[in-house]
Amino acid sequence: MRFGVLQFPGSCDERDALVACERIGEARLVWHSERELGDLDVLVVPGGFSYGDYLRAGAIARFAPVMDAVREFGAAGGPVLGICNGFQVLCEAGMLPGALLPNEGLRFVCRQVELEVVNAETPFTRTL
Repeated sequence: MRFGVLQFPGSCDERDALVACERIGEARLVWHSERELGDLDVLVVPGGFSYGDYLRAGAIARFAPVMDAVREFGAAGGPVLGICNGFQVLCEAGMLPGALLPNEGLRFVCRQVELEVVNAETPFTRTL
C-alpha cells in the first residue's frame, strides 16, 4: 500500500502521520505545491495549522496547487483521511458536506462525544 501524506507550510504533524503510514506500507510526503500525486493508494491530510491558519482553519490550504489533485483523487474513489486540521482543509476544499461553525463560547472545548458509524464498508470503518 502506498501512502501520500500532505505537507503544508506551518503544518507540524505530517512526520507523525508519515511514520504511522510507514508501519503499514510505503509512504512519502507530498508538498503543497505539487500538482500530481503519482501512484498513491491512500492520501492522508494530517493536522497542524496549515499556513498558520491565519484566516480560519484550512481556508488558505484549500487553494494550494496540490488540492486539485486531492479533489480528483477523492472523486475517483481514492481514500482520503483528514486528521484534525486536515479534516478542516477537506471541508474548506468542498470535499466534505456540511459546515464548520464556531462554538458558542468561541473558546476551545474538550469533551466526550458520541459517534455513529453510518457506513461500515470503508477501509477506515470496516473494523468498527
